[in-house]
Amino acid sequence: MTQTRDDNVTWLTQEAYDRLKSELDHLSGPGRIEIAEKIEAAREEGDLKENGGYHAAKEEQGKMEARIFQLTELLRTAKVGGETHTEGVVSPGMTITVKFAGDDEEITFLLASREESGAPIDVYSPRSPLGSAINGKRVGEKVEYELPNGKTLGVEIIDAVPYNGM
Repeated sequence: MTQTRDDNVTWLTQEAYDRLKSELDHLSGPGRIEIAEKIEAAREEGDLKENGGYHAAKEEQGKMEARIFQLTELLRTAKVGGETHTEGVVSPGMTITVKFAGDDEEITFLLASREESGAPIDVYSPRSPLGSAINGKRVGEKVEYELPNGKTLGVEIIDAVPYNGM
């Protein structure tokens, strides 16, 4: 999955869309029935103030409802397919190869949202410090970005090609 610069649209591969849709269908159908049964069974055990099973089931229900809401919104604004990519220019949905300053080793990763975590390669978010520093840059460019510890690190963009699902 990739996100455009417009935060209202999320680009998904067909595989990611299908996986997320399947998760939503399960959670909003059988998942809700299962959690309602757990709550009812715990409720029948007696005093709700002292009932750990009841509180755990209610907490699980809250997390599930939050995930249902998240998936519903994500899929509502999703576009299946991909952005138009210019080969050699870094953008979400591309396989990026970089080399860090002072290191000869190259790393390759998919610049995409964490919902694409099923990808067979590492996924870096476009909103991460590295992702936001290289987004829109061209192969051959060198940029610096700030690490979470406040230090600065340089990186050179070696390659940027559309992700092909490897």
